[in-house]
This record gives sequence, C-alpha cells and structure tokens, in this order.
Amino acid sequence: MHLHILGICGTFMGSLALLARDLGHTVTGSDSGVYPPMSTQLEEAGIGLYEGYAEANLTPPPDLVVVGNAMTRGNPEVEALLDLGLPYTSGPQWLAEHVLPGRRVIAVAGTHGKTTTASLAAWLLESAGFEPGFLIGGVPRNFGVSARLGGAGAPFVVEADEYDTAFFDKRSKFVHYRPEIAVLGNLEFDHADIFADLAAIERQFHHLVRTVPRRGRLLVADGEPALDRVLDMGCWTPVERFGSAAESAWRLVLERDDASRFRVVHQQGEVNEDAVVDWALTGSHNARNALAALAAAHACGVDLARGCAALSRFETPRRRQEVRGEVAGIQVIDDFAHHPTAFAATLEGLRAATPRGRLLAVIEPRSNTMRLGTMRDRLTASVAAADLAFWYQPPGLDWSLAPVVEASPVPARLEEDIDALVSALVAEARPLDRIVVMSNGAFGGIHEKLLAALEVAHG
Repeated sequence: MHLHILGICGTFMGSLALLARDLGHTVTGSDSGVYPPMSTQLEEAGIGLYEGYAEANLTPPPDLVVVGNAMTRGNPEVEALLDLGLPYTSGPQWLAEHVLPGRRVIAVAGTHGKTTTASLAAWLLESAGFEPGFLIGGVPRNFGVSARLGGAGAPFVVEADEYDTAFFDKRSKFVHYRPEIAVLGNLEFDHADIFADLAAIERQFHHLVRTVPRRGRLLVADGEPALDRVLDMGCWTPVERFGSAAESAWRLVLERDDASRFRVVHQQGEVNEDAVVDWALTGSHNARNALAALAAAHACGVDLARGCAALSRFETPRRRQEVRGEVAGIQVIDDFAHHPTAFAATLEGLRAATPRGRLLAVIEPRSNTMRLGTMRDRLTASVAAADLAFWYQPPGLDWSLAPVVEASPVPARLEEDIDALVSALVAEARPLDRIVVMSNGAFGGIHEKLLAALEVAHG
C-alpha cells in the first residue's frame, strides 16, 4: 500500500512514517520548512519527501493519505485531497488500527516530560530483553530512531499527546491508543490555541482514563491537583502514585541535590523494595520521569534493581539537554523546553548539576501557546536560575518581549535578529560558561551558527 503523509517532518508523523515503512508500505510525504533530526531520519530511511504542499504531490494517487494535526483547511494539499475524494485518516487513528492491536500499550501523558519518560520506559524494557516497540516525539539516543515496531507481541511505548488529532477529529491524540498502562506525569495549562482553560484539558485526560481497562494500571504523579481532579471524575483502574509523598507506592529520595543520584522506594503491600540510581541526568524533574518509567517497566515485569542499574546507561533523547558542542570550554546545550515551567526546570537542573561557569539562557518563545501570549506573565520568573538571559523575538510573535526583559530577575537582553543574537552571545561568553538554547523549533540553525562563531572567536 502507498501511504502519503501530510506534515511528515513533525515528530509524530515522521515516526509514523518509519513504522509504516517497516510494515512494508511505500511511504511518501509532504512538509514545509523541514529540519533535522526528523528530516535526516526520513532521508536515511529512504522515504521520499516533497518540500511544500501541492496537488501534484498526490499524483499518482496514494492508497491512503495520513493527515497530520498541523494541517488545516485552506492548505492546498488538504483541499486537493478532499476534492479528489481520496481516502484519508489521522495519524493516531492509523497507529491504533495498524500497529497497536495485540500489543501491551504503555501510554505516557503529561504537560511536560513525555519524550524523556517514554524514552526511559522503552530503554528499561529493552535492557530487560523485551524488545519493545515505540513511538516517541524525539529521537532516543539509545536507539537512534524515534519509532520502531519491536518484537512480535512485545510491549509498545507511545508518547501520548493531549494535542488534538486532526482538522476533522478534535479529540486529543491519546484517546485513540487504548493503553493497558497509562502514565499521567503532570498537568497544567498549555495549548492555548485549542483549549479554553485547564478544565478542558482535564476533561481530555479523563477521556484517556476512561479507556484504561480495570486489569490495567494508572501511574499517577502525586502533588498534582489537576490530576487529582481528573481521577475524581471517575476511575475504574488500579492507581499507583509516584513522587515524593510518603504514602505513594513509588517514592523518590534524592541523595544528591542535583538528582544525579537517588533512591527508589517501592511499597508493595507490607514489603518495601528499594534500589539506587546513579546516572548522568540532573534535575528533580528528570528523576521523577525516571521514577514513572521504572513503575511502568515494573508493571511489565522488569526487576526494580535491574531497571535502576540500566538507567546508568541511559542517554537523553536528542534535543533534551543535549550538548551540541564545546569550544574553548564554552558548552552549547540544546533543549526542547517551550513552556515557562520547562524553562525553569531545565535551568534549575543545570544550575544544581555543577558550579561550572555561568549559565546563559537563550529562549525562543515560538509555540502556539507562547504566540498567543497566554504565559507571558510567567516568563520573567522562569529564568531566575540563569546568570544571563537572551530572549529572541521571533517573527509572528504579535506581542513584545520587552516587558519580560525589563522585569527580568537576571541581566537580560532582547534580539530580533539571529545573527545579532549570535554575535551578542559570542561577545559575552567566556570559558566554562554553559549556553542553554531553549526552543521547540529549529531556531534558525542557531546552534551551528553559534558554535562556528565561537570557533572563530575563541578556537
């Protein structure tokens, strides 16, 4: 079968393309403004990419068109698809019908940390010999790909996004997955372009809860009032809490302030089982992600001590606190953070990790929620753990970042040109500094430009 995917370079749709290819389908796709790592991954897989959207991309007619959720009416290829009467479906629906049946599905949901937690769960299962399948909104470096089918009948880990499914299906993606094990990691307001308020997102999370069978398991973070409200709407599945509360079934005890070493305590009835994790990641948010992944893997039969040992060999997914390079002792770190809570967590984790030099935060607020200005009042405090903050005003952001910069708790500056931003960073940077670039987009290739400019200035 020939599948054509609209929006193929999105993290979800590109991963779907890999699964379809592995199932033996011919796969092509269209997108605009493609960039690594997904474009590189698709090209290496031999999947044909069309740059831009046009009716010609649908010739010869594919057997099925899979429509990404970024596609809207008015898109020339969407309009051609409808006019031609070609069969079409959404990505989550295709996944649910062609990949997930017969699999033990582990769905990882939450406002933050889904990619890391899903990568952790897949790695724990892999380390225990389960050969899991997975679809993750990033590229886990332990695997080198964002999706794979895995062994026949093996567990399947899916990053469960609450964003809507397609222009013709406004339910959250995750309602399609019917998981046996669901991780609910956290929940706060986001996606202001499609949700009116937090209550609307809570309702979608409850739709997910409704799909988990009573023989399954809900792994729910403690200390999250929004998740408590979700469960209060009704719950028919055993719940295990994880976090730092004394009564939680899975408890985290930090043994280093930066969370690079922590103890996991699992309460099983009258028996407490514990083990220690000593790993390369930092930040209490990452430790909680690991705790959730351990609980999910344990539900599939992974021994706790073995799982904790495997975490020492875990590598962060691409674009999650990924060191892109170092010049003259100046590190350039890439992070996918795109929400004030994530900005703060990334910076606090890096700050706690080492006293090395200064921490320079470079932020492009480009998500749909950021563009609407919903979170603008929270941005100022989000950089408090940095020594310096550099804000980039991207095209299409209809409100000014100037008030954010003026109210900054640390020295800050605003740039509207990427080359000028790079020049300002190079002029400021000195050995042992860490420059943390946070964006959910390509950011105009700033990482490569910055490393090249640092090489000229300091190399």
